Amino acid sequence: MTEILVQDVVGGDVSADTRVIEHPAWPELKNAVEEIRPWQSADGSIDFEAEGGPSRAIVENTLDRVVAAVEQLSPLLPHDTAYHRALVADLRKWADSGFAVPDFLDSLLAFQPAADRVDGLQHLVLFPMYTQNGNPDRNLEAVVLRMVWPEWLAELEATRYDNPLFCGITFEDFTSGYDTNSAVLFPETIAVREAPERFSWGGIFCDREAARFRRVTEAAVEILGIDLPEDIREMLGDQERCEKAFVLWDMVHDRTHSHGDLPFDPFMIKQRQPFWMYGLEELRCDLTAFKEAVKLEAEGHPHGRDVQYAVLFDRMFRFPVTGDRVRNYDGLGGQLLFAYLHKHDVLRWTDNTLKIDWQRAPEVTNQLCGEIERLYRDGIDRPKLVHWFAAYDLVSSYLAPHPGSRWAKGPEALDLGLPPRKLVDEVLPDEFPLSMFYEALSKKLKSVIASTKGITAEKAERVAA
Repeated sequence: MTEILVQDVVGGDVSADTRVIEHPAWPELKNAVEEIRPWQSADGSIDFEAEGGPSRAIVENTLDRVVAAVEQLSPLLPHDTAYHRALVADLRKWADSGFAVPDFLDSLLAFQPAADRVDGLQHLVLFPMYTQNGNPDRNLEAVVLRMVWPEWLAELEATRYDNPLFCGITFEDFTSGYDTNSAVLFPETIAVREAPERFSWGGIFCDREAARFRRVTEAAVEILGIDLPEDIREMLGDQERCEKAFVLWDMVHDRTHSHGDLPFDPFMIKQRQPFWMYGLEELRCDLTAFKEAVKLEAEGHPHGRDVQYAVLFDRMFRFPVTGDRVRNYDGLGGQLLFAYLHKHDVLRWTDNTLKIDWQRAPEVTNQLCGEIERLYRDGIDRPKLVHWFAAYDLVSSYLAPHPGSRWAKGPEALDLGLPPRKLVDEVLPDEFPLSMFYEALSKKLKSVIASTKGITAEKAERVAA
């Protein structure tokens, strides 16, 4: 990593490669935040009248320790000076409000990591927030992270996959909300008085994604007896190589939400739709990344082939058997990809071994991407409910619906006099149950998937050693 020297706000030089987490103020900050978190309610406020609640004096003293630690660490990160000043102000305003529902809009607006995407640049981030696929409550969370922005990725973003808000990031250290399955840092999770007109960044932890992918895929390959090509086997043994694949996959996936023939708001914000619509959107974005990776491989790009197999294996082996079965739209997308490849003879489950036609896999996977793109293109001319049924038909062509499903019986089984959002209530929590193959795989991978909670590259390598 190239060492960058930046001016300390109090004078002198500070190496940008000095690890924030090695400063004595970091464990002090982390410990103080961990003390505050259990006192907070789900909305981030602190109820001093609750049974067993803390005294206000104790909370204020602990918050003073948080502020002092931030002020000690901030000189290591002069690029975040404006954010840390606003952060301290928001922390003090929270205390002045009597620790009511926190509002950190000012510090959120001051935090602009996408404006300075330098590979290896550290950030100290502190917000009251929930963590997606992690802690649902808006607790204080502190995380030290590094930007992942190598020259080759910057070149692709500048010339091919424009995504000025995307931040590839890795963990340095974090508080309890990230000792979970969460692998993102999104501004919309932060407690604010009102949502900004537009968000200006979004971060995805490629190190956690890569470590989780490696552990689950290695277990699935062994369980299913898959004969891997040598280069893909080497990829699974290389954390850094997998991180590069994931940061490229994430960048293309993220931009795809706002590209293409979109018959609806791609992020489906404040929309109530059947969960297979969300599943198809996420799968479309992943398969677009796959399709672009096929092109990159043909052009000789070193990470093109890796992205393809990261998408295939993560989607087919981890997604379908992760989480519960209630409206599991990511799981649905993984099931659909597997079923599509199986019905087109790219996959064969024979003699308790999964055989993969590596030559045909790219062509047929791109074919599924094309079917979803045609669904979207045609959807522009359809009423919402008709589009939902067309999407259901696509999914149910490859996945068997629940035998008790009313949607599977067609429009005549539903009260079409109701508004579309009411018809969503008729969707079963597990509208497309797991196949027998996935039921068996789930039992064998359950403990492996559970072991990836809170995983980082460092933890993965330590276990492997």
